[in-house]
Amino acid sequence: MSSAGSRITMAEVARRSGVSPMTVSYCYNQPERVAPSTLRRVRAVAAELGYPGPDPTARSLRRRRTGAIGVVLGEHLTYAFEDPGARRFLAGVAEVCRERGIGLNLIPTTGEDGDVDRVRAASVDGYIVWTTVDSDPVLAVVTGLGKPVVVHGGPAVPGAQVVSIDNRASGRELAAHTFPGARRPAVFSQPFGRDRRPRLEIGPDPEGVEFPVTRDRLLGVYDHCREAGIDPRGLPVAVVARNDRVEAAAMADALFDSFEPDAVVAMGDQLAYAVLDAARRRGLRVPDDVAVAGWDDDPDAEREGLTTIAQSLFDQGRSCALIALGDRAPGDAPWTATVRRSTR
Repeated sequence: MSSAGSRITMAEVARRSGVSPMTVSYCYNQPERVAPSTLRRVRAVAAELGYPGPDPTARSLRRRRTGAIGVVLGEHLTYAFEDPGARRFLAGVAEVCRERGIGLNLIPTTGEDGDVDRVRAASVDGYIVWTTVDSDPVLAVVTGLGKPVVVHGGPAVPGAQVVSIDNRASGRELAAHTFPGARRPAVFSQPFGRDRRPRLEIGPDPEGVEFPVTRDRLLGVYDHCREAGIDPRGLPVAVVARNDRVEAAAMADALFDSFEPDAVVAMGDQLAYAVLDAARRRGLRVPDDVAVAGWDDDPDAEREGLTTIAQSLFDQGRSCALIALGDRAPGDAPWTATVRRSTR
């Protein structure tokens, strides 16, 4: 056994095993290249000597690869486990990591001063940025490191690929399925910006919305309104703090109490469920009294009979992971409007 304070080297393991240092290296890095009997002997000697294997930090410096990709969340870390859409997206990322035998580094950012340093210090080979705002300083950092960068949902910035559905076109089509016959249409919106301030607005200017996904969906709804002869400047828009069914309940009640909508386009299935819950509490019939639609086609949407935009966040997660590893993958993700009984 090694004496206190000494460090066993690969050369010592090789000498005691009767093999070359290169063979010891193969035992740890490419074991398929070593005869099974030799592999067992080297590993046994290493265990006896207390040799832990090659230093992973030094190995990554030599290879200039860390064997991991980073996901910049733009949220608190718990968001990755609580939000249904984020879970499906990260499951797609994790599937590629499993196939390639690489690690996954979740990097939470919340708009604080330490975000840039935390992202820059991450030991990863490429970056995935979860939907963020146009002014996020993290974007300039990750695109300046010489590593592959992909942004899910936008914004589009030089040096990064975007993976997303066409949120504006899908917003236009969803409104076309939801608003016909309505006299008091409304929108139930995801957060406008990082302040995540819940509020009720009338015809807000989409150009003032910081999150690109939210902005494009609102623009699509406005596109349909103009085509249908509805003045979007009079359209009630309820903005929530988070894409969460329970947390959105109070804002759904405020929307009904203030405007009594008879058609609501919600920017996520979780928000649509909050609208359906509020309608049931008032004894309203869906879709006769109020039509409701959402986005994502999550697992409960069919049971709820919800008209929704179907997209695969799992597949988008896979595409993002492949791009972060330097592979080719499509940026334009498919989507379809799935019409069910919640709309007229």
